[in-house]
Amino acid sequence: MISQTTIDNVFETARVEEVIGDFVVLKKSGSNFKGLSPFSDERSPSFMVSPAKQLWKDFSSGKGGSVISFLMEHEHFSYPEAIKYLANKYGIEIEETERSDEEKEQATQKENLFIVSDYAKDYFNSTLLNIEEGKAIGLTYFKERGFTLETIQKFSLGYSLDKWGAFTDTAIKKGYQLEFLEKTGLTIVKGEKQFDRFKGRVIFPILSMSGRTLGFGGRILTNDKKAAKYLNSPESDIYHKSDVLYGIYQAKQAIAKEDNCYLVEGYTDVLQFNQTGIINVVSSSGTALTPNQIRLISRLTNNITVLYDGDEAGLRASIRGIDLILEQGVNVKICAFPEGEDPDSFAKNNTLDSLKLYLDENSTDFINFKAALLVSQTKNDPIKRAETVREILVSISKIPDDIKKEVYIQECARIMNIDESILYNTLAQILKKDKKDLQKSQQKKSTPFDVVSSEKQPVEKVDEQFELEKKIIELLLVYGVVEEEFEELTLEINEKGEITHTSEIVKSKVFEKIYLDLQEDETEFANEDFKVLYNHIIDDFNKNQDFKIDRLISKLSQQKAELITHILFDSEKDELHDWEGRKIYVTGKEETIAKYVSDTILNLRRYLIELKIIELSKSPSIEGSIDKQIMQNIFDYQNLQNLIAKRLNRVL
Repeated sequence: MISQTTIDNVFETARVEEVIGDFVVLKKSGSNFKGLSPFSDERSPSFMVSPAKQLWKDFSSGKGGSVISFLMEHEHFSYPEAIKYLANKYGIEIEETERSDEEKEQATQKENLFIVSDYAKDYFNSTLLNIEEGKAIGLTYFKERGFTLETIQKFSLGYSLDKWGAFTDTAIKKGYQLEFLEKTGLTIVKGEKQFDRFKGRVIFPILSMSGRTLGFGGRILTNDKKAAKYLNSPESDIYHKSDVLYGIYQAKQAIAKEDNCYLVEGYTDVLQFNQTGIINVVSSSGTALTPNQIRLISRLTNNITVLYDGDEAGLRASIRGIDLILEQGVNVKICAFPEGEDPDSFAKNNTLDSLKLYLDENSTDFINFKAALLVSQTKNDPIKRAETVREILVSISKIPDDIKKEVYIQECARIMNIDESILYNTLAQILKKDKKDLQKSQQKKSTPFDVVSSEKQPVEKVDEQFELEKKIIELLLVYGVVEEEFEELTLEINEKGEITHTSEIVKSKVFEKIYLDLQEDETEFANEDFKVLYNHIIDDFNKNQDFKIDRLISKLSQQKAELITHILFDSEKDELHDWEGRKIYVTGKEETIAKYVSDTILNLRRYLIELKIIELSKSPSIEGSIDKQIMQNIFDYQNLQNLIAKRLNRVL
C-alpha cells in the first residue's frame, strides 16, 4: 500500500491543469481553462478546469473531481495507479508498504492485464537489445530499416524469440499467471499446451495516451506464406483496436502544440517520421479508420492531415477515411507521396526541412484532392464528370457545420465550373435522402406498438432546501476564509407583542458567520451528503490555518469528492459561454460576498419558517377550533417571515 505521506505529497505537488493538459487541449477562459470533453462527442467546449480549486468538471457528461479522479475516469486507473502515475510525473518517491496476500487477490483483472502487458513490453525490448538471437535478427532488421537505438528505445521496440514457449515459460517463472497471459493474447493455450503468440516476430508495443501498454503488433521476418505478415493482439478488456492509435502517447503533446495530426497507415511510417523530426504523427495500425480513433485525435486537435501511399490501395483507403473524418466535424487535408513511395521511405530519404516543405506544398484540401483525383479518372466523359460532382457533394453533406458546408459548395462550384444554385439543390436532395434513410432505420428498430406521446412533460419541481444547502456548501468552499463585515440582527418583542430588531456591524470570516447562524437556529442539513460535507469542511477550518480543497478531497470518498466538484462548477458553467467576449458583463459574487452569504442564510431561514407554518396549520383542532397557542405561534412566525422578506427585498 502507498503511504499517506506519498499521497499527501502527490496532492500538494500535482497541478490539475498540467496533468489534464497532457490529454485535452485547454484554452484560458478567465481564471479557468476550458476545452472539448474527453468523455463525449461534442463541438462546443463544456469541459472546465480550475487551477485555483485544483478541480475539473465536464458539463456534457456530468463527471468531475480532482486530478486523481480524472485519471481514474479517463485512463481507467485504480486509485493507487493514479497516485503512482502522478508520483512518476512529478518525481516524487513512493513510500509503499508490503501488500498482504488478501490485498493482492483483490487487484482487479484489468490491473493484472496491464501488469502482464507492461512486463511483456520490457521483456521483448530486453530480448531485442541483450539476447544474441534478438540482436542478430530483430535488432539487425530495425537497423536495416534505418532506425536508431534512440528510436528503438523511445517506442520500446522488441523481439520475441523463435521458440514456442520462450516468453510464456519465463513469465510463469517470474510469477505471472497463465490466466492473464492468455487473456492479453500474449500466450495461446490449447488444452495442456501453451505457446507464444508472437514467436519469431519483431514487436511494436501499442500504448494508451497515458503510456500504458494495451497490446502489441508483431511482424514476421521469414517468408512463411502461411503466416500473416503482421499480427496484432486479440481484443481484450484493455485492448480495443477501434479505440487506439499507434504512437499517440509519443505524439500527443506535439499534436496539441502543432494543432495538426498526421495520420499514416503503418507502424514504421510513425517511427520514420519521428526519427526525421516530425513527432505529431499516429497510425491506425493497419485497421480501417474508426470514429473512436478520430475522436481520440480531436481531443488534441481539430485538424488531421491524411498521408497515403502513392499506390492504388493507399488511394482507396484515403478516400474511405475522408468522409468519416468530415462526419466527426474535423478538418481534413490529404497529402499523396510520389508513386512508389510511402511515408516511411519518403521520410527516410529526405531531411527534416525537405519533408516539411513537401508536406506544406502537397497537403491539399479534401475538395481539391477529391476533385483532381476523380476528374483525372473521368477524362472527358460528361456522365462520369457529373458522378464526380455528386461524389464531392456526398462528402460535403457529411460536414455538420453549415458555414463550412457553404464555403465548400462555393469552392466546388469554382473548381468544377458549375453554378452554385445547382450544387445547393443537389446537396439538399442528398441531405433529404439521408434523413429519410435515417428515419427508416429508426422505424425498423421500433415496434409497431411504439407510441410517441404528444403530452408535455411536467416541469420538475425545484427542491428549494436542497438548492439552499448546496449553496451554503459552495460558500464555505469558495469564500470560507474570507473576512467580511456582516450586519447582525438582534430580535426583540416590544410592548405590543410585535417582533422588532436592532442591528450592528460585525467583522468575521464567512465560515464563522455561517456556522454561528446555523448553530443559533439549531439548523441541521436535511440532505445527508451535505451534512457530511458540512461537518468535514467546518472541521478542516477549525484544525487548519489555511484551507485547501485538494487536501479536503484527499480525505473524502470518491463520491463525496465528485459532489464537491459538481457544487463548485455548477455556479461557473456560464463561463463557458464567454459573456465578456460578447460584451455582457455579469457582477461576480466576490463583489458582494457579505450580502450573498447573508441572503443565502436568510432564504434558508425563510424556507424553514414556511415549512413550520404549514406544519402548525395542519395541527389537530381542539373542540372545532385551532388552539390559541398554535395560532399565536403561526402569527409570530408570519411576522418573522415578513421581517426576513423585507431584508431580502421580497414581497410575500
